[in-house]
Amino acid sequence: MASVTYNNIYKSWGEVKVIKDLNLEIRDKEFLVLVGPSGSGKSTALRLLAGLEEITSGELYIGDRLVNDVPPKDRDIAMVFQSYALYPHMSVYDNMAFGLKLRKMPAAEIEEKVKEAAGMLGLETLLDRKPKALSGGQRQRVALGRAIVRHPAVFLMDEPLSNLDAKLRVETRSQISKLHKRLDTTFVYVTHDQTEALTMADRIAVLKDGMLQQVDSPQVLYDSPKNVFVAGFIGSPAMNFFDATVTGSPEEMYIDTGGFRVRVPQSYVNALRGYGGKKVVFGIRPEDIHSARFTPGGVTGETVRGKVDMQEIMGNEIILYMDTSGSSYTARVDPRERAQIGDEVEVAFNMENMHVFDPETEEAIYA
Repeated sequence: MASVTYNNIYKSWGEVKVIKDLNLEIRDKEFLVLVGPSGSGKSTALRLLAGLEEITSGELYIGDRLVNDVPPKDRDIAMVFQSYALYPHMSVYDNMAFGLKLRKMPAAEIEEKVKEAAGMLGLETLLDRKPKALSGGQRQRVALGRAIVRHPAVFLMDEPLSNLDAKLRVETRSQISKLHKRLDTTFVYVTHDQTEALTMADRIAVLKDGMLQQVDSPQVLYDSPKNVFVAGFIGSPAMNFFDATVTGSPEEMYIDTGGFRVRVPQSYVNALRGYGGKKVVFGIRPEDIHSARFTPGGVTGETVRGKVDMQEIMGNEIILYMDTSGSSYTARVDPRERAQIGDEVEVAFNMENMHVFDPETEEAIYA
């Protein structure tokens, strides 16, 4: 078991800096997920930890050991790749046992470890099959099994579910989470899918352009994003953003987008006192915009009228794509709302859950 520490890590290819001053501590036995869009540096950060890329500068520790110059095979890690990377001519058993055989482990011990891992993953009846006779989900489980048999200090996973269909992704996601609890070791997981991150992680580290934006628990990232990027990246559908101005007085303060005006709750007034008459970025999540006719109990919303441009009927909810005087936004409303495309409807903004950001720094302004 081991913690992982990135200490002032930089990675450059020529003049291009891919990782910029990464400082991150991953706790022992933690499930940490690295997320970000393509090109954010998340896979590079994982490959640096695996020893597959050289660090340009900085220090990388696994436990108390500096591993900058330690070969991958000596780092006590196991990696699961996006591609299953199975040997097609070998059986499931031999694929899982291959790394142990290279280490000259006794045959009886290899068999014990392979069968133990196969039992965890439901592969007991598939050990004699070749990869071509397996489904995508089964192949991914074999790749996981090959990592498990080594009993590493740290598991590394680079977008392991991206080749699976939607149903299998949900099933395998649950299986990996259960596996983490059963193995009780450190997992570092890379994905661009923030739904995977929110449902699996103990903590999430959000990267953009090689820089760490915020690291915290899924709920804190959702409730209290540090900046516009994190706010827009975490949550689906994404947070709505509006260019707005703070107007009125401390006794009666408003956010004015030009298309509509909503009152600022008293709890936010002190934080926005210095922004009177100034521009801000106003953010509110789609789930905090309700149908005015079906507002949940306990929510007193600021009502806004808008036209329905499009709708997605999801069964348990309806996602409305709205327009109010040129301001476009998304609302997740009660399925009893029967608005049609082109209809004018009234929605209620739950301003107690609003977000405000400084337009220049893009940092959050919190009450």
